[in-house]
Order: sequence, then C-alpha cells, then structure tokens
Amino acid sequence: MKKKWLFGLFSAIAAFAFPVSAFAAEGEITAPVLEIGLNSLFVFVAAMLVFFMQAGFALLEAGTVRMKNAGHVAGKTVLTLGISVIVWWAVGFGFAFGDGNSFLGTTGFLFGGDQAIGSFGVFSEIGVPLNLMFLFQMAFAAVSLAIACGGMAERAKLSVYIIFGALFLTIIYPIVAHWVWGGGWLGSLGMQDYAGSTVVHLTGATAALAATILLKPRLGKYNKDGKPNSIPGHNQVLTVLGVIILWIGWFGFNPGSALTPLGDGFFGYVLMTTNLAAAAGAVAALLISWAVMGKSDIPSMLNGVLAALVAITGSCAFVEAWASIVIGAVAGVLTFFTARWFERAGLDDPIYAFSVHGIAGVWGAISTGLFATPELADKTGVGTAGLFYGGGLGQLGVQLLGVIGTFAFVLAISFLLLGGMKWLMGLRVTEEEEMMGLDISEHGTYGYPEQMNILNQPVSAVPGTGTKTVTDGPRIVKSDTAL
Repeated sequence: MKKKWLFGLFSAIAAFAFPVSAFAAEGEITAPVLEIGLNSLFVFVAAMLVFFMQAGFALLEAGTVRMKNAGHVAGKTVLTLGISVIVWWAVGFGFAFGDGNSFLGTTGFLFGGDQAIGSFGVFSEIGVPLNLMFLFQMAFAAVSLAIACGGMAERAKLSVYIIFGALFLTIIYPIVAHWVWGGGWLGSLGMQDYAGSTVVHLTGATAALAATILLKPRLGKYNKDGKPNSIPGHNQVLTVLGVIILWIGWFGFNPGSALTPLGDGFFGYVLMTTNLAAAAGAVAALLISWAVMGKSDIPSMLNGVLAALVAITGSCAFVEAWASIVIGAVAGVLTFFTARWFERAGLDDPIYAFSVHGIAGVWGAISTGLFATPELADKTGVGTAGLFYGGGLGQLGVQLLGVIGTFAFVLAISFLLLGGMKWLMGLRVTEEEEMMGLDISEHGTYGYPEQMNILNQPVSAVPGTGTKTVTDGPRIVKSDTAL
C-alpha cells in the first residue's frame, strides 16, 4: 500500500513539474512518458542536493580559516560556482560527455539544450532529458573545482581562482570525466567509479596539492626548525554545520547517480552504503584521535566523515553493507594520519584537501578492486568482482591504473598551468596583505566587521581589562584578553 501511495505521489508531482511532456497526444499519461517524468524529477532533486553542497563548502572552509579571511573564503565559493556554470556550458560538458575519442569529447560545445542530444551519444538511452544531465553533471564539476581551490585558502589572489578555475573546468576535470564516464579509455576498461571518488575528488584534490606546493605555507605556519604551528579556524560550529550539509548533499551525489527511483529502488541501497560509511568514518576518526592525542579531536572527526564519504562515492554501488563500514572506517583513520604526516612534511593545506579528498579518493577507488561483489558488478554493468570475491587482480589492476593515470595527468597539467600563472602574474598576495587578511586586502571589508574593527582599534580604545599589545592596523601580535 505504501509503495502504491508513494508511486502515486511521485506521479502527481511529475505531472505538475513537467506538464508539457507528461501528457500524451490524447491527454492520457502513458507509462514511458510517466517514467521519464519521474526520472526527471528524481535527477532534478539530486542535482539540487549536489548544488547545495556549495553551501556546505562555504561554511566548512570559512569556519576552518581565521576570522580575517572568512568572508573572502565564503565568497569565493560563489565565484567558483559561477565560473563552473559558465565554463561547463561553453566547453566543459562537451569535452566531458560529447562524442569524440577515448581521450576527450569533441562535440556539444556551447550547449544548446535537449536538441543537442545527437552530440551526446553516452546519454541517448538513459531516460532523462539532456538538460537535466547537464545540470546534474555541472554540479559535480563545481564540487571538484571547490576542492581544487580549497588548498589555496588564506594566501591566493582572487584572480587566481578566476583564471585557474576556468582552465581547470576546460582542460583538467572534463578530460578525466570523459575517460571514466564519457566513453573514454578507463570506462572501456571497466573502471568502477560510481559517483566520482576518482573523477571528482582525486582530480580536485590533486590540483589542490599542486596549488598548495606552489603557493608555499602561510606566514607563521612553520618555525625556523620546520616544526609546524597550529593555526586553528575561527569557528568550529560553522565547520560542523558545513559537514552536516555536505553529508546530506551526498545523498544526491551517490544515490542520485542511479538516475531513477524506479525498478527495484537501487538508489536506496546506494544511500544506505553511503550513510553507513560516513558514520563509520566519524566514529573511527574520533577514536583514533583520542588514542593518539589523548583528547577526542572534533576537526579530526569532521575530516573522518568527509573522507569516508569520498571513499564510498566510487564504491557505494559495488560493495556490501558491511564492506561500506570498513571502507568508511579505514578512510577516517587514513585521513587522520596522512593529514598529520603532510603537515610535518611541510605541506600547509588549510582544509586538508589532499588528505580528505585525495588519499580517501585513492582508497575509495582501490576498495572496489577488493570488495566489489559479482552480483553488484553485474547489476551496474561496470567491471567485474573484486579480489576478495574471486575476481583476482583484474579489477584491482584497472582501479590502480585509473588512480595512477588520473593523478599523474592532473598533477602535471596543474603544475604547468599554475607554474605559468606564477611566472606571469604571481599566485600569492603580498606579505602585508596576508597579514591584514584577504577580506580587507581583496575586498575592502571584513566578513566580521564589528569584531575586526575592535581588534584594529588602538589599545586605549579597546573595552575591557587586561594587558594588551596590538600593532597598527590588523597585525595583532599579542593579546592576553579574549576579544
């Protein structure tokens, strides 16, 4: 009874949402048209969930950085989203999914809507309008760019986000997407990447790694002996809210990739494995931080959630429920240790983009080569069973090839592009601008004007008691009274 009621509700919504296509010539709703309407509604909702992940990134990154950079970091999220929409329309969608060769698509540029279906053979039989696939895949591309830009936080010029963002969505992300999902060479080999552990997350994280290396650490991050200093974010509550929004958004990311609510409801299974992995990552990361540091660390737990979600993104449709818990827990632990190792090695990654999205993305890709079941591989029609299910080393080898090929390609192109930009225009703001904060130096106003204005006042004008030492302007050296 509940299934019939739910089906009727979706049918009614689909009819109202898509009135032109919902009725046949004689005014009756036919089964094929109704199926398209339901699929369209499903993909639209999933696309909106993925699109809303940008709010999660804005809160997560803004809370992770210092107050003087919060407005800039949150605002650049909207900027990169705008760049994503325009560049994806102009060339990205065509390079990623247009008909072409095994390396890239060569048709479908300046996307013209559903009438361009002849340029996108990969979408010819999926039962969803091309316009919605453009929107859905654009949201994925925007997530990858958000990850790529994360490694630049607190020191990159605003112009770098604009130029590199356009280049990233022209000649980096679309090519990798084509390799796996658009009819390219990795897809033909049977690489299993259901919603993008490699395509979306490893690609964005590898670009972030290149940017982090070329930009060099933030001022004050390392002592002369190379020992790292902690630079905590200004608002852990914002970070928590950002992670919760991203967790919810992932329900569009992974289950939405089923592209339909019909059949046996396979999207519900994908949702279950996704949710189990995230929960396991949260618990495992918190426990390992407690064991190693003597205190349970909230940022480590949050990174564990995201790392688990990244890892399960590629494997959610190929593994059993128990395996999803293992995958999520391992991702949470891996991210905790690799983040600490990279920091000690001199890599200043403010939001831990490469640990959370890169290392976990690699693990997610490898995990299908281990845990993919023959039944689920047959159901999705991609690849074969993993090593632990009698598949031998074949699928694992394909997964490793995909990871290595993607990492090498993205790292090389990112270094080439960012290195050229560094030589021509510079990547980093001046030392004085970095000390001021990018809110004021890049935009002329603070994200927290009341609080920052208090900090910038002369000592005699600051209310409260206690000894304070404040430099001119925003360059605060010491304050033993909380402001």
